[in-house]
Amino acid sequence: MPSPALENEPQHTTQPPAHPRPGPSKMALGAWIALMVLLGAELMDMIDQSVVLTALPAIQESTGAGPAAVQWLTTGYSLPVAVGLITGGRLGDLYGRRKILFIGTIVFTAASLLCGLATGPGVLIGARLLQGVGVALMIPQVLATLHVTFEGQNRSKVFGLYGAVMSLANVLGPVMGGLLTEADLLGLSWRPIFLANVPVGLAVLLLGRTFIPESTVQKADRLDLSGMLLSALAIVLIVFPLSEGHLHHWPLWCFAMFTTGLLALGVFLRHQQRKQDKAPLVPLSLFRGRQFSGGMAAQLTHGLLCGLFFMTWTLYLQRGLGMSPFHAALAFVLLSLGELAGATIAAKSGGRFARRLPQTGALIASASMAAYGLQVDTGQGNPTLLAMTAPVVLIGFGLGMVGGPLADLSLARVPHEDAGAASGLFNTAIHLGIALGTALTALVFFAITGGSPDAGLNRDAFITVLWWVGSLLALMWALMFCLPKHTNNQID
Repeated sequence: MPSPALENEPQHTTQPPAHPRPGPSKMALGAWIALMVLLGAELMDMIDQSVVLTALPAIQESTGAGPAAVQWLTTGYSLPVAVGLITGGRLGDLYGRRKILFIGTIVFTAASLLCGLATGPGVLIGARLLQGVGVALMIPQVLATLHVTFEGQNRSKVFGLYGAVMSLANVLGPVMGGLLTEADLLGLSWRPIFLANVPVGLAVLLLGRTFIPESTVQKADRLDLSGMLLSALAIVLIVFPLSEGHLHHWPLWCFAMFTTGLLALGVFLRHQQRKQDKAPLVPLSLFRGRQFSGGMAAQLTHGLLCGLFFMTWTLYLQRGLGMSPFHAALAFVLLSLGELAGATIAAKSGGRFARRLPQTGALIASASMAAYGLQVDTGQGNPTLLAMTAPVVLIGFGLGMVGGPLADLSLARVPHEDAGAASGLFNTAIHLGIALGTALTALVFFAITGGSPDAGLNRDAFITVLWWVGSLLALMWALMFCLPKHTNNQID
């Protein structure tokens, strides 16, 4: 039988990969290799978002970076990612998703090598910005290629594995950063956290050329350059003040920039409305269906609650409970083990439960969050890692059931010719949500602690955060009613 690529469609073409098509419930070896290559690209992105966190002290000591430079080691990566995802997705639709994936991988791999060789903060920040550009080109192609290549039960399985990889990356980043820096391989200190991307990037290029099928729109139009510039301007004006505002105690320019960004977003949407018949950057027709619109809103909420919870949880563990960075990392391991278990169940379900699976995950996470809040609030001393194991693992378990199925169900009815644009929008939603959640910590957490290391204040602030996170989980659960109730509604 032919490969698991696209069925015949009038507006979309693929070059078949060099392996036979599997049956409806079994994937061929070549398809598995293609999947592993795509997930490897996604893993590099997710790890590099957080790998620097545990290595920051060593980087600061080695390069002489000041506080502002240290902040830009993370902002310099996330900002071009948020800005470029929509454009990167559309480039894949128009010029070939495999081609754009490879270009992004080359940029990311070269930038990673430059990071590892950097001797000063300026070069390191510039290389991190370049990494972000590579990621913005790479990552939309992963979801888009999964969407157009796999079908039926295989599709639900691979999206479940996609969720598992995202869960794994959440813990691998900080843990790898700490272990590789502590190991001081060949006296390189923190540099291997970036150099490790080089062989992975080369493997993506070499294996991807053989096993990943090319896919693109048959009649490609020109890129909407004015739309690209407007979208980039709007996202910069929105994300930058959210990322930097708490460091400067929210000056007036932050609110002015954010307001201008919202206005720019309105101009962009109006421009896209006029361009709907002339190859727009964002096909607004995607939002006519409640499945994609509701999934986007749920994804934004997912990013918001993750940005709020993970940052404040780290502060609570170290300031509220007095844990060392190592023991705090172990707490994240517990949560990620739960996420892996939940994502594994999602992958094995084969999409049989449709929206009921991620909604059940949201309910489990919400109930476990409430139990954890009671443990913190009822004065059971300072909970040890052992004492918090059950609620923390269950929180991760619930969240792990959400990521893969949410992506699968949200994108299921997207036309193949718009897969890249939809993937870029979907990825942008979670990045924007994380930025909003991080900004919200200033209002929900730091407004109570005032930056004080006092354990009681940090505990009270974290309890308040848990109320917010629980409310966001309830909202995400409600938004997922927009997703299909039955599996047969997923397929066009």
